[in-house]
Amino acid sequence: MLPKVSSLKVIITDFVADTLEPERRVLQGVADIEALNAFGEEELVGRIEDADAVMMYHSLPVTRKTIERLRRCKLIVRCGVGVDNVDHAFAASRGIPVANVPDYGTEDVADSAIGMMLALTRGIHPLDSALRAGEGPWSYTPFAPLRRLRGQTLGIIGLGRIGSACALRAGALGMDVAFYDPYKPDGYDKALGIRRFEKLGDLLGQSYVVTLHCPLTDETRHLMNPRTLGLMRDGSYLINTSRGEVVDIEALVPALRSGKLAGAAIDVLPQEPPSGNESLLLVWRDARDPLRHRIIINPHSAFYSEEGMMDMRVKGAEACRRALLGEKIRNRVN
Repeated sequence: MLPKVSSLKVIITDFVADTLEPERRVLQGVADIEALNAFGEEELVGRIEDADAVMMYHSLPVTRKTIERLRRCKLIVRCGVGVDNVDHAFAASRGIPVANVPDYGTEDVADSAIGMMLALTRGIHPLDSALRAGEGPWSYTPFAPLRRLRGQTLGIIGLGRIGSACALRAGALGMDVAFYDPYKPDGYDKALGIRRFEKLGDLLGQSYVVTLHCPLTDETRHLMNPRTLGLMRDGSYLINTSRGEVVDIEALVPALRSGKLAGAAIDVLPQEPPSGNESLLLVWRDARDPLRHRIIINPHSAFYSEEGMMDMRVKGAEACRRALLGEKIRNRVN
């Protein structure tokens, strides 16, 4: 273990609680580091006030009541992409920059989204699930027809780093790739060789698969709801690896039962861990409901790879190092 050499302190609020070797290596000679391993914001009381920088993940929020207790904080870094669990606007009013790590898991989330798409559209998951349960014949016919992906339209909502990575992967599969993102300047469609839709409904109506890669904001909360799901093609598929609340989770089962959706793959839920009483989870776990074969649920794991985890930790610590040394803060969100 490296020796403590500084009176400056970096606090990790949650998620990471091992030897902290990557963070200590980056911060050596600049700051000491401590992991609180908290699971709720109330666990931060009395333990975070003297932090010179804060690294946070996704297990808890950092709200106004925590931020207003920070006495000398020079940076809050969200070690991940989404910043919906930190009150960055209030932090700005207190003169505290908030930054994220937007590129740590780009490949991993894109790979997961494409993998989920393949598992559903090629029947890999539904057939495995039904056969394992001893349901139906030893045949592809229970889930026919399955369509060839080449030439089918993949609709991407949110063309950031991950959305762009998905576009490149889907293009390699021969898919017709389109996107909806009202905040992207003109030209991204030309640069990536994909189509742009100006209206969400037009994208939904033409897409065989819709994959979500937008941040959670007031505008995107429940972006996929009974009305917008109703605009999708009959027999289409929905993939969500963005944020749980982008989808009205209670609207999915009716869409699946009606055949509007042929399948749904969900990596993120509005509440994590879920209560278990969500209609989607009840169906997914019901051994008597054949609809369960058309549902994939993962535990917010699309971001994960060993390489991605190391990127997230090292880049978060590097952001703290820059802030404590008075260098320019990168990826500031407020």
